[in-house]
Amino acid sequence: MEFVPAPAVHRVLCADCGTPIVPNSANLCVACLRNTVDITEGIPKQASVSYCRNCERFLAPPQAWILARPESSELLALCLKKLKGLAKVRLTEAHFIWTEPHSKRLRVSLTIQKEVLTSTILEQTFEIEYLVQHGQCPDCAKLAAKNTWKALVQVRQKVPHKRTFLFLEQLILKHGAQKDTISVKEVKDGLDFFYSQRSHAIKVVEFLTSVVPVRSKASEQLLSSDTHSNTANFKYTYSVEIMPICKDDLVCIPPKQARQLGNISPLTVCTRVGSSIQLLDPATLQTCEITSAVYWRNPFDSLATVTDLVEFTVLDVEADGRSRGKFVLADAQVALAGAFRSGQGQDENSMDYESSGYTNQIYHTRTHLGGILQPGDTALGYFLTNSNYNSDDFTSLPSERIPDIMLVKKTYPNRRKKNKTRAWRLRSIGKEAGEEGETGSGRGVVGRMGGRDQKKVEEDYELFLRDLEEDPEMRSAVNLYKSTDVNMKNEAQKGPKKPQFAMVVDESPQQDEEEENEEADFPEIQLDELLEGFDEMTLGDGEAETT
Repeated sequence: MEFVPAPAVHRVLCADCGTPIVPNSANLCVACLRNTVDITEGIPKQASVSYCRNCERFLAPPQAWILARPESSELLALCLKKLKGLAKVRLTEAHFIWTEPHSKRLRVSLTIQKEVLTSTILEQTFEIEYLVQHGQCPDCAKLAAKNTWKALVQVRQKVPHKRTFLFLEQLILKHGAQKDTISVKEVKDGLDFFYSQRSHAIKVVEFLTSVVPVRSKASEQLLSSDTHSNTANFKYTYSVEIMPICKDDLVCIPPKQARQLGNISPLTVCTRVGSSIQLLDPATLQTCEITSAVYWRNPFDSLATVTDLVEFTVLDVEADGRSRGKFVLADAQVALAGAFRSGQGQDENSMDYESSGYTNQIYHTRTHLGGILQPGDTALGYFLTNSNYNSDDFTSLPSERIPDIMLVKKTYPNRRKKNKTRAWRLRSIGKEAGEEGETGSGRGVVGRMGGRDQKKVEEDYELFLRDLEEDPEMRSAVNLYKSTDVNMKNEAQKGPKKPQFAMVVDESPQQDEEEENEEADFPEIQLDELLEGFDEMTLGDGEAETT
């Protein structure tokens, strides 16, 4: 094989430093070319960005304020828009360089390319430092001044508890309906939401209409007007009233309306509350839906609420064979809780039924809980025989159509006595700045009034948490988060560590008895239902709120 030499590579000397290089149009090496030509000329090496500490937003010129997290793509795009000379070069790469969070500096590394001579492209990497200037956006400036709101949404429900607003707060958080709210104020029968724009208030009213049965009314107040330009300044108020019937309430439908609803029995239990309410007759499993329009045409109140529930012990349950969804019709024999116990263990707050003759009496009733009740379980129900309701519709019912007892739900008293720490927690809408004088212990917007209402709010909050544990359908509508301090509390409850060779002592028989009596079917929330990332944020953030 004949050797073929490679073509000779001709080289020339650099015009500045004399280094042999491949010939180019400038006859300069790369180092000398960079010293001669600066492609970053015209691009400022320092700039500034405006940042509002109240709402955590950055100014996007000329007037827009956007929410951007540190080292996010949105913040990088905002920083690049602040540079004027980038249009004359080609940007190939850009990324943040880490800085201390408290340094008020943002460092960005840029890699650009530019054609300096004929067929000669030069690439260069350099850094730009941004100074974060703290300011105040117009929305926060209005919030700092008092009475600058443009629209007000007044949400009211005339019931003696706050559980509806606790659930409504979780629905608002899950759907991000609180992001445009500038402040929230608690009043006697509900909450007031303040907004800077009328469109934001209309969105919230539409959201409330889609999740709870309400009726709304709008009004406006003229603040000022200009006859020359034909303009006016108004304040808008939207009054939203929630239907005063809650889940597990005992309801007596007016007889005329009950005949229109499929001839259902007037005495029913509310099993679900959404955009409409669902009522169930436990004796026949017949259900009916009552929408907001139908209810407000002929409104009626509930006979009793969950605070009137009485504990009963289930003695026997026999399924009837009929079922509807998760409800199973059954015949049950029940007695008052503690009816067959000695008087020493009786609760001080419980009613003395001995003088009334109801102590050892056994009651027969039909219930929709045949699928979950077993003999020996404890259930909550309404003791109709021992109750007196101020209702004309209830009085007009024939006595043979009124049962002695109406069971509502199963309860777990043995497990509740242990007061175990829950492995999950809820977020709540954050408190705006300037509310240092509150006496509430931190239930978010519900429970700010403190004082006389605080104990009642704590009881309502505990009942609300129990409803979430026992109702999977209700739990699916809210976001549950992993609690970060459960492990610490469990370690504290364990007590000091025993020595290696300590004497083994048998536990008290009372503790063993409590473990045996604990309900096996207690509804535990699984870890896969919990979300990560429980952190404290402000009221205006659409992702998370303060605890």
